[in-house]
Amino acid sequence: MKISIITVSYNSAETIGQTIDSVLSQRFGDFEYIIVDGASTDGTVNIIREKEALFSGSLSWISEPDQGIYDAMNKGIAMARGEIIGILNSDDFYKSSQVLNTVNNTFDKENCDAVYGDIEFISPEDHRMIRYWKSSPYVPGGFLHGWHLPHPSFFVKQAVYEKFGVFDTNFGISADFELMLRLVEKQQIKVEYIPETLVLMTYGGESTGSIRNIIRGNLSVLKAFKKHNFKVNPIGYLTSRFVGKLKQFNTQTV
Repeated sequence: MKISIITVSYNSAETIGQTIDSVLSQRFGDFEYIIVDGASTDGTVNIIREKEALFSGSLSWISEPDQGIYDAMNKGIAMARGEIIGILNSDDFYKSSQVLNTVNNTFDKENCDAVYGDIEFISPEDHRMIRYWKSSPYVPGGFLHGWHLPHPSFFVKQAVYEKFGVFDTNFGISADFELMLRLVEKQQIKVEYIPETLVLMTYGGESTGSIRNIIRGNLSVLKAFKKHNFKVNPIGYLTSRFVGKLKQFNTQTV
């Protein structure tokens, strides 16, 4: 199956070169790479242009103003022609050159709608691992008890987006959570867990970069539950969510 990888960028000149290289290094051949840039002014577009020829026609990109990261992701999904869609942030990287092979083989073997794996949060300075998000197989009701899968490792069939919709930008920095809650917990699409690290994620992004953003994100998460008629105890839920994240700082990769 053809895989579409989408990277959204804005003034990402310091990191996007390595992000692009991690896609270029993939051993899986049948993929397209889409970069949606938000009219960067720092040299990001120059780097994209320099790398474009290395993809032999499989890289396409646009650079224009957008309404935020999830609006840009929706643009990328609309451009995608692959049967499977994955999103790789402009300061994140694939763990190895075999990631897309692993993803494709899992879709083929399990006949599922989506797959996901583990992610490692790394320091932006020296790429030292700070936090390891070891996920687990989805159990119905898991979202209501503080569990959710790591969105950076989430690969979804195009047909799922067509049937159930894309990112709801009304949820701000928690639009990824609302999407996963809607697809996995509410619509019960078939998901398969890959028990290995797929993505290295730079720590300090939009949702983890400040206390203010964390508070805003948690409020939006509770709003998502309400939208989809899931009843949760706010204090109990947020406590479980916090404890789960805290444990990730003490877990080591194997």
